[in-house]
Amino acid sequence: MTTVALYIGIDVSKDRLDLAWRPTGERWTAPNTERGIRAICRRLRTPAPTLIVLEATGGLELPLTGALAAAGLPVVVVNPRQIRDFAKATGQLAKTVQKASMALLPSHEEGRHALPTQERLNIDETGHPECGRDLWTWGFHAPGPQGFTWFHIDPARSSEVLKEFLGEVFAGVVGCDYHSAYRKFLRETSILMQFCWAHLIRDVKFLTTLPDRVTRRYGERLLAQIKRLFRVWHRRDEMPKARWQRAADQARRAVLEVGRRAPARSEAQNVATRFRAHADEYFTFLKLPRVEPTNNAIERAFRFLAQDRKLTQGTRGEAGRRWCERVWTVLATCAQQGRSAFHFIHESILAHFHKRSFPPLLPQPP
Repeated sequence: MTTVALYIGIDVSKDRLDLAWRPTGERWTAPNTERGIRAICRRLRTPAPTLIVLEATGGLELPLTGALAAAGLPVVVVNPRQIRDFAKATGQLAKTVQKASMALLPSHEEGRHALPTQERLNIDETGHPECGRDLWTWGFHAPGPQGFTWFHIDPARSSEVLKEFLGEVFAGVVGCDYHSAYRKFLRETSILMQFCWAHLIRDVKFLTTLPDRVTRRYGERLLAQIKRLFRVWHRRDEMPKARWQRAADQARRAVLEVGRRAPARSEAQNVATRFRAHADEYFTFLKLPRVEPTNNAIERAFRFLAQDRKLTQGTRGEAGRRWCERVWTVLATCAQQGRSAFHFIHESILAHFHKRSFPPLLPQPP
């Protein structure tokens, strides 16, 4: 008669001990107390297991391990990292991630369909590695605690991505940097745009560090007028509306007068060209009070993506891209709205497996 090898895994937590038998599939739970440990030792004597496996759990496994060893039962304690690596090797984690990814698909689609209806969107993109390929992670941020942040990984860094998700008649305001994709999108649509002043100020400050005296002086004069502009902007709520508008118009004209009259130096002319070609798009924030002059909000949302990219080294295929898009969208949006991302993901997975209505990621109308 052939004896079937019997393996038992025990998950140790502070309050309970969860046992699972292979290959029978039996499961059992006991409290993590002296009485519970004695009950486990009695139960595991017959039939005798081939091996009992526990994860190292910060010392919580020690009383049970000692009792099993004293009872003459074959027990080993393994490194949790080795368990995870084994799960990766057998594809178990990949299967689990795919199920979770499908559970988050409805919330990702919810955000996608909401993009064209937003009053304001900050947009940025950053590199995404995938098996030697250079892809792009696009981020779309609708500001405020009732807003959301949405991510998409794409092979392209072009205006076609913007057209795909916003359409060609987007009625809101796009905040972005000066990359050519946004300028092309601006030329081909009737969109309102706010170019990022943080990027521009960084370039102007660079001019003030150059050895050429003429270029350096131009940068210093321009930087002084920009500082004056933002002092006025920050007083918007402190001054009568008409008076503030006059001060803002004067500050705007002063910036443009200095900015457009650049010396014949390539670095200075690069800055001046922006004011000549896109003055309106740099000053949208003066006309529309709720528009921010920088793109800092979406850039902050990218910070944890950079950490993720450093740890994981990117993705290996489409399934990984879709998972990253969806879970990043949920994590960033829940943080923005002050919600628990763990609770949202848990509820989404339950809805997926039990075929229930999925929890909404975006605020619902009353």
